[in-house]
Amino acid sequence: MTETTLLTFLQWIDLVGVLFNAVLGAVIGRAARLDVVGLVVLAIMSGLGGGMIRDVMLQSGPPIAITDWRYITAALLGALIVMIVRVEGRLWDRIYPPIDALALGTWAAAGSLKTLEAGFGVLPALMLGTITAVGGGFVRDMVLRRIPGVLGGNTLYATAALAASLVAVGSWYLHVPTIGSIAATAVGAALVLLARWRRLSLPVGDDAITIGQAVARGLAKSRRRPPGKGRGES
Repeated sequence: MTETTLLTFLQWIDLVGVLFNAVLGAVIGRAARLDVVGLVVLAIMSGLGGGMIRDVMLQSGPPIAITDWRYITAALLGALIVMIVRVEGRLWDRIYPPIDALALGTWAAAGSLKTLEAGFGVLPALMLGTITAVGGGFVRDMVLRRIPGVLGGNTLYATAALAASLVAVGSWYLHVPTIGSIAATAVGAALVLLARWRRLSLPVGDDAITIGQAVARGLAKSRRRPPGKGRGES
């Protein structure tokens, strides 16, 4: 498989991710009893929000959602599907998770590599890679006046996006960005699916504080311990 074919394949995964996340946004909008305009707006935010935030922050030209007609068309198609078909049930529950997981990995890789190509460093690349993957859902939830799912109370999502971004950034510095894009997509998707399957999540609220305090106490004890001989030594 040539490099051009690989990039085309990843772009189609990207577009399918836009479609399915637009459908999700529209489904959430229908549950919130929004009108047609509301459904379309939430579909666009959910499917394209992360990439648009990234491109605006990079200031490297118009967002790809505007310059490539396929992206906005995919988002609008997602809204149209929800208006015509009642998207729910076992089939949706089986199809959506793997597509969403693949899209997250692809978006994280694309966001990280585009940031590096624009001349920015590692930390901005990790930040914008993660934002590309989770930004659409974040904006959608904020519009609906609810706590964004990526901030906690759900299985790992932002963490998976960050891990995928790390793989993509590493591949950039190893001069294999195309292979890295595939690896990042696989890592991000695998982590999301694993988290869904095992119901993995980060500590929240007081649990996170308790863990942090325990780690701090452990570090303090190790610093106060006087240097001495190891066990079994005389």
